[in-house]
Amino acid sequence: MSVISIENVKKNYPNFSLGEINLEIESGMIIGLIGENGAGKTTLLKLILDIIKLDSGSIKVFGKSNKDMNVKNDIGVVMDNMFYPEILNSNNIDSINKSCFDNYDSQLFFNYLKQFNIDPKQNLKTLSKGNRKKVEIASALAHKPKLLILDEPTSGLDPIVRNEVLSIFQSFVEDENRTIVFSTHITSDLEHVADKIIFIDNGRVYLDEYRDDIFDNYGVLKCDIDKFNQIDKKDIVSYLKNRYFYQVLVDDKERCQKKYPDMVMDQITLEDLMLLIIKGEK
Repeated sequence: MSVISIENVKKNYPNFSLGEINLEIESGMIIGLIGENGAGKTTLLKLILDIIKLDSGSIKVFGKSNKDMNVKNDIGVVMDNMFYPEILNSNNIDSINKSCFDNYDSQLFFNYLKQFNIDPKQNLKTLSKGNRKKVEIASALAHKPKLLILDEPTSGLDPIVRNEVLSIFQSFVEDENRTIVFSTHITSDLEHVADKIIFIDNGRVYLDEYRDDIFDNYGVLKCDIDKFNQIDKKDIVSYLKNRYFYQVLVDDKERCQKKYPDMVMDQITLEDLMLLIIKGEK
């Protein structure tokens, strides 16, 4: 079942255009959204949330228009820039959430704050960036949404807390009626938890594949100039020339290992994939 259906969506700015975007996001999954700064990730999330207006196309969430208030009640949001006024504390946020969300659970909110070692009486302006992010995550989870939209949710968190938060996200989607769309620059987080990766480059969807398929199929050949010239150009997705060797992105790792047995084949990472596609030559 599609939780989010994006059809022919475009958004134009004076110096940037997003689209035409077509995506189907299924229930019960963690979807990793990657791309460099300015690629359009946050714009796409804001369009899904109806924070900004699309120029053309349509977006449905749970089979209904994303403008429907009943739909918005089932969405939890953590954006890169905090949207709570800094003069508030967590007790104030709890009171606000009670009036905004039908399924909000105060006890769950304060349980998360305790787990994150956050004093609910402390004003947000006195908290570190990481601790503010924890408050947002606790708030988003506490109204028991069916869909979480997360823009850089682990930014500013130390590795131990990041791991704890990622475990919470994984537990969240154990209920197959729940879904996470997770944009981040910390691609190693997605390598551990994402079921599917959507790669946006320059306002377009370059790749929309299951994480396991990416790691099974893509690889990086490393070779010198002589061996590089032996590679069939049809096997090359893109390449980078370093001082001493070439890095060549291929999308059929197993076949290329057999075809070029004297070349080193490295396991792909999402960071490698982004770098070779964005900066590599075709």
